[in-house]
Amino acid sequence: MLSAEENDLLTRVGPGTPMGALMRRYWIPALFADRIATPDCTPVRVQLLGESLVAFRDSKGRAGLLDEQCPHRTASLYFGRNEECGLRCVYHGWKFDVDGKCVDMPSEPPASNFQDKVRITAYPCHEAGGVVWAYMGPADLKPEFPPLEWTLLPADQLYATRHVQECSWLQGLEGGFDASHLAFLHRGTDAVNANISPSRHETLRTGFGMIVGTGREAIEGEIRWGSNLMILPFHKVFATRPNGAHMWVPMDDENTMLYSIDFKPSGPFTEEELKLSRSHLHIHTENIPGTDRAVLNRDNDYGIDRQLQASGASFTGMHGLAIQDSAIQESMGPIANRTREHLGVSDTAIIQIRKMLLEVVRAHEAGETPPGLNAADYRARSTRFVLPTDGDFIASVEAQLARQIP
Repeated sequence: MLSAEENDLLTRVGPGTPMGALMRRYWIPALFADRIATPDCTPVRVQLLGESLVAFRDSKGRAGLLDEQCPHRTASLYFGRNEECGLRCVYHGWKFDVDGKCVDMPSEPPASNFQDKVRITAYPCHEAGGVVWAYMGPADLKPEFPPLEWTLLPADQLYATRHVQECSWLQGLEGGFDASHLAFLHRGTDAVNANISPSRHETLRTGFGMIVGTGREAIEGEIRWGSNLMILPFHKVFATRPNGAHMWVPMDDENTMLYSIDFKPSGPFTEEELKLSRSHLHIHTENIPGTDRAVLNRDNDYGIDRQLQASGASFTGMHGLAIQDSAIQESMGPIANRTREHLGVSDTAIIQIRKMLLEVVRAHEAGETPPGLNAADYRARSTRFVLPTDGDFIASVEAQLARQIP
């Protein structure tokens, strides 16, 4: 378990908090690029790390991310006019470019130099993998964008969705690395996940974060291993067919935007593969049209079917891996009280991830550079492989890391 102080340290992400300061050292997903598809399109509200922002694409096609509140009288720039390479507040006409510079101030006298003294908070943006990413940290410490494998692929090798989870980002991340729940929570949805819980648990610190290994005894004398990547600060990359990735991006302390990605490095998706991704039985959700909220949510008890649950066809009576995960993670409360937990051997990955996060956030608070800012460290791939019962997981994974993604 964690102390109350440790729990707060890991879950509070707003401006001025230690975890918030740490997360701002990394590139953060802000929104899908197609939400601001064309120059001078409608602005979009964005909530990131406790900050209310507005995204837009200017006349030159550049993505911008500004503080939602105009620095004049704090009116919302969501209602602004996106025109001629800037977002203009409709209250008094002040206009800002993607860099936060005030480029027009028609409410002031022509001879005034007040315009030159006013700036709005603006975050640099980078587009990759169909996502607009933002860097919210100190300008002089901005790192190179990390070459996450799925962000390097063309659009026909990606299928990505997102939905809001009404709980802390850490509940989502920990759920993603909780291997033993697969045999229970997801039983009946996917036959592969009806296997017994893993009997082996290994972790390996890396330059990008951690590799989490789970082993199941397939036949006598052999262990089937899966190695999943925990990439700082909130990524998971896992070996499935196709490959998969999650990002639990904190909107604020108590709400998370979960990005879910299927990707296929070997080539374009077939129609049959896309049909399976769109079925909403796996890591994706069906959302209420025009929103990022799942159709099956807290308000309707996630569509739980008690008769289906009683029949044994589904352990939970809820349809889809993503909905099952959301239901359980949200049921812990907006921020789980980890002082009440009792963790066992099956929670090895969760224990080690918490330990790493605590070490990293404290070291950063003390002035150290956090890990995961070196682009070269990201050339790794999650894998599945078989070893003899007495095989060395760590040695095998280290050998795989030495053969980096081209």
